[in-house]
Amino acid sequence: MLDNLTQRLSGVIKNLRGQARLSESNIQDALREVRMALLEADVALPVVKEFTAQVKQAALGQEVIGNLNPGQALIGIVHRELTRLMGEHNDSLNLAAVPPAVILMAGLQGAGKTTTCGKLAKLLREQLKKKVLLVSCDVYRPAAIEQLRTLAQQVAIDFFASDISQKPRDIALAALDYARKHHHEVLIVDTAGRLAIDAAMMEEIQQLHAALKPIETLFVVDAMTGQDAVNTAKAFGEALPLTGIILTKLDGDARGGAALSVHHITGKPIKFVGVSEKLGGLEAFHPERMASRILGMGDVLSLIEEAQREVDHVEAEKLAKKMQSGKGFDLNDFKMQMVQMRKMGGMSALMDKLPAQLSQAAANSKVDDRAINRTEGIINSMTPQERAHPELLKASRKRRIAAGAGVQVMHVNQLLNQFEQTQKMMKMFSKGGMGKLIRGMKGMLPGMH
Repeated sequence: MLDNLTQRLSGVIKNLRGQARLSESNIQDALREVRMALLEADVALPVVKEFTAQVKQAALGQEVIGNLNPGQALIGIVHRELTRLMGEHNDSLNLAAVPPAVILMAGLQGAGKTTTCGKLAKLLREQLKKKVLLVSCDVYRPAAIEQLRTLAQQVAIDFFASDISQKPRDIALAALDYARKHHHEVLIVDTAGRLAIDAAMMEEIQQLHAALKPIETLFVVDAMTGQDAVNTAKAFGEALPLTGIILTKLDGDARGGAALSVHHITGKPIKFVGVSEKLGGLEAFHPERMASRILGMGDVLSLIEEAQREVDHVEAEKLAKKMQSGKGFDLNDFKMQMVQMRKMGGMSALMDKLPAQLSQAAANSKVDDRAINRTEGIINSMTPQERAHPELLKASRKRRIAAGAGVQVMHVNQLLNQFEQTQKMMKMFSKGGMGKLIRGMKGMLPGMH
């Protein structure tokens, strides 16, 4: 989503290389480009003005020390100011209340509020081990109640039934009473939205807030709405004592200015971001990590955390032992790599968190999640013996496997070539040839050509 901004800022920094120090002249030229990049990314004008003023003040006359060039020095300053702009540090949920801790979700229709309720419930249960209850107070859109019920079933979370004949306040209080009696630790309340700011909607959610006294009141906003996201957040912030913001659809193709503007305008922390449509696609927001991604440095910390949550550690340990010995790596292990990758959101999600140079190299190598799915289908069409002994795969077996997977024989051959390359990589690793390993990486992961 922020690719265009990343490219523009990278260009600014390249132009500063080779100069002896940061001067008023070269800073002025660089900031003009930074300003244009931010405006193109739909960042609010007051935010752009303050941001560039802060960068100029911090950069002016700063000596280029050690091995740093002016471009690298400016990266440090811009990274620091971007982090400050977005909130400096992660602000986690406050659940320190007599159970159930109530989380009230507010936002316009279409922002992804109901889906985010399901994602948040899943995150609280899996990461914080909380017993969660979901309830919908949206009596104007019958599909909203049914949607939340379906989501609750999908993520195995308790759901409090409601219908359009009830009043939102009555539903909320009944759900609160039910949560207390059934020892739920968290109650997430989905509310009605409108297509635009509406006095009746605001009054209703204010009444819900007064009745429930939530410990968290979260505003859900679509990052793809740009400047409007900031204006909407401001209006909700004036009507409700918001405690935080959730940005949805950060994986979309919009320009991403909301991520840089909404905290500054509202003064409220961005607590979570929606990074995919999947129910696991909600992440804690870390301003310093987002600043790193914007500047093309990647977000390796989030990648590591995701791997710790999603990867099967027993299987990973087995694979590590095979890598160390250089023996025993077969097509079952090859398939396991793909399963683990899918759990982490696929190759495209993985590359999004890598530093720009690695990510670009992957893009040039035509990383394709569909190729990963096709590869898995081919391996599934093999017998257990064939997976363990790929050397058995001659022409007749390849034809049978291709027919079973619905692909051409050339796709089976491509898979076997990738597997052989990966085996060679394992042998390099076992012999400590890290330099050779890195040079040989291209094309070894399924989906990279």
